Amino acid sequence: MTSRLAEALRRFRRVSEAEGELVSARVSAAEFRAAAEQRLRALEREVAEVKGRVNGLIFVVAGAVITQVVLRLVG
Repeated sequence: MTSRLAEALRRFRRVSEAEGELVSARVSAAEFRAAAEQRLRALEREVAEVKGRVNGLIFVVAGAVITQVVLRLVG
């Protein structure tokens, strides 16, 4: 397993070097904070979207249940 990982890393480095970029193993603290903050904002947006969809789904299910109860009481 370790050899497969090492081989994948070697291929990744070769591709990056071929594109003219040197892959740096070290990232400054400011760059890391900025990247983490950006990912956190994206995650917050996605969670808000999922929350909205779940709320909509709950509303639809509750509406269907209420409709069934009313139909059974009336009919």
